[in-house]
Amino acid sequence: MVRKYRLKRPFDYVLSLVLLLLSLPLWFFITIAIYLEDRGAPFFSQERCGFGGRTFNTIKFRTMKLPEKGVGEHRVIYFKEDPRVTKVGKILRVTALDELPGLINILKGEMSFVGPRPLPFGVESESRYRTLDEIPGYELRSKVRPGLTGIAQVYAPKNIDRRNKFRYDNIYVKKQSFCLDLWLILQSIVMALKGKWD
Repeated sequence: MVRKYRLKRPFDYVLSLVLLLLSLPLWFFITIAIYLEDRGAPFFSQERCGFGGRTFNTIKFRTMKLPEKGVGEHRVIYFKEDPRVTKVGKILRVTALDELPGLINILKGEMSFVGPRPLPFGVESESRYRTLDEIPGYELRSKVRPGLTGIAQVYAPKNIDRRNKFRYDNIYVKKQSFCLDLWLILQSIVMALKGKWD
């Protein structure tokens, strides 16, 4: 059963618009910092699965080194002390500032502030499953918009496998409310201020 509340989309729209306007100076400095480090593009876009399994492109500030010629785009999975992460990228990740462009996705209605994280198409480490929709819990979590943060991001262990992460996601799907969203956003801000987001 999917629980919904009417204020969610208006709240997402108004807050994303306000934060976009307030954060414009940060966008300028972050863009310059990324470019000065390796003269590369400041943004990184990736196709993800969203509401109802529909695809959209997430937007983030680039935190990894540019791939060498002949090498594919950034892999989705990264690990602790990943050498691909730039110096600026490390700061952006632990403070969640790399997620700022996601405000555009929220404004467009492709994402929400709170919800399950948008998924890439591959299942990487989930070798038991050939596709995402084979993983238990995927169908239920796909009935809400993906979010910048959620119960799994705040409370689940960092290295939890996708099947168990879906269990956290689906707790949110069944229990979501305006107060719960505010609480999870607040906890996410605290994590970012402490440099523990990554």
